[in-house]
Amino acid sequence: MRSIPVDLGRFIFVCVAPPRPKLLSMETGEVKQDKEGNTVFTVGLSVADNESGRVELVNVAVSGDPGLSIGQIVTPVRLVGFPWEQHINGVLKWGIAFKADRIVPAGADVQAA
Repeated sequence: MRSIPVDLGRFIFVCVAPPRPKLLSMETGEVKQDKEGNTVFTVGLSVADNESGRVELVNVAVSGDPGLSIGQIVTPVRLVGFPWEQHINGVLKWGIAFKADRIVPAGADVQAA
C-alpha cells in the first residue's frame, strides 16, 4: 500500500486523546503489535494549519507508548498517511489512516533514537 509523507512545516499538533493500545478486535480485545512485537498505540491529535486556520482531528498510530498527555504540543516524526477502504455490512467505507515513527513533545530532538 502506498504511503504519503506529510509535510509538517505548516501544522501545529496538540495531543487531545491520550495514547491507548490499538485494538485488532473489539470483540476479543486483541491488541495490535508491530513486526518487532511492540504494542501499537493510537494517539488523538488536533492539527491546526498555520496558514488557513483550519483544524482537524486525527488518530495517529505509533509503536510503543509515547508517554504523552492531553494538552501537550507534539511533533509526529516521519508522519505518513495511507488510504484504506473496506466493505462493512455491504457498505464501502474509506479514509486515510496516519502513522508516525514516533510522537515527541514539541522542541524535542527528533533525531534522537
